[in-house]
Amino acid sequence: MATRVIENDLSMAGSARAWRWLTPAMVAALFGAAALAVLAVRDIFQLEGLRWLYVLLFAFLGSCALTPVMVQISHHWNLVDIPTERKIHVQPTPRVGGIAVYAGFVGSVLMNSILPDWMTAVVVAGSLLLIVGVIDDIRELPASWKLVAQLVAAGIVIASGKVLTLFPAGVAGDTANMVVTLLWIVGITNAFNFFDGMDGLATGLAILMAGFMGMVAFETEQPGLGWLAMAVIGACAGFFPHNFRGRQPANIFLGDGGSTFLGFTLACLAVKGNWANHSPMVSFSNPLLIFGVLIYDMIHITVERVVTGKVHSVKEWLDYVGKDHLHHRLERALGSRQASVAMIFLLTICLGLSAMALRHAGLQEAVLLLVQAGLIVAMVTLLEVTGRSRP
Repeated sequence: MATRVIENDLSMAGSARAWRWLTPAMVAALFGAAALAVLAVRDIFQLEGLRWLYVLLFAFLGSCALTPVMVQISHHWNLVDIPTERKIHVQPTPRVGGIAVYAGFVGSVLMNSILPDWMTAVVVAGSLLLIVGVIDDIRELPASWKLVAQLVAAGIVIASGKVLTLFPAGVAGDTANMVVTLLWIVGITNAFNFFDGMDGLATGLAILMAGFMGMVAFETEQPGLGWLAMAVIGACAGFFPHNFRGRQPANIFLGDGGSTFLGFTLACLAVKGNWANHSPMVSFSNPLLIFGVLIYDMIHITVERVVTGKVHSVKEWLDYVGKDHLHHRLERALGSRQASVAMIFLLTICLGLSAMALRHAGLQEAVLLLVQAGLIVAMVTLLEVTGRSRP
């Protein structure tokens, strides 16, 4: 009993120290967000053609101001992720940071009135996933319940009229487009959630992926999509310093609520975007490259788990939790978590640059870019195989 009291005192003392250190940044961010909320200030940004910067700054400052608050609330209400054998962190850590990211993103979207019908559907559906995810962070839910929530959320977006257009119009083609869209949204949502396993990894990936989609969006005169990408970048950038602190442990995690919300939102932005005018397949290949790391890991773990007999059904696959994801495999190969995170960021940048070049490519160039992406994946696989020999 005495030991537990001492541990609680130490935890509270550590929390207080973190709070004192973060207070100046939080107050500055809060005042900055309040200043940007003044309509006259917003109008100045818009008149100067800097709406993208306003969206970015508002989301950044909102997330930056709210994250320390969520740290305090989490410690006060014991909303922390307790270390276990299957987890890599070694101390109880707040796990509802996704609420701050969500608030920064949605606040920026609302302040800028970026709410066409399809985006309203994304915000409503994303809010559903955030709520389900936060409940799961507090009290673990069955994987099947979370899957049902993801299917409902994807259905809301599809019902708004936003679907991939890989197949020609018609009953069969429209049905196929809706099915592929459903699989894309649910698949990317889960794949992104799997990458929330090391400090800063999921948040950094969201910044990079949204960055590439934003650059393509502005280049192709899709400003609405670009502004939404900026909101994702800003909200994640405000959270990132609290989630990635080098060799020091994170102050707070995204949690399932934050990671599923971000994965879902990014997947929906990819559905909305027009990534190439001359070919639907080239257009779809663009987000395939941007999200290539996620897709590669999802395919890899599925094949390996089935082949090795770790799972024998869809239910077992949904319930399975293990340290066999790309970041775990690269940690064994490279020897450190920081190196693993850096490698994944570099891979994402390489594939993202290929995606930007792919937009302007003809058939021959497109094939060469896809082959190049395949070779990059092959090199990563070779590195992983080498790392398996390490304990």
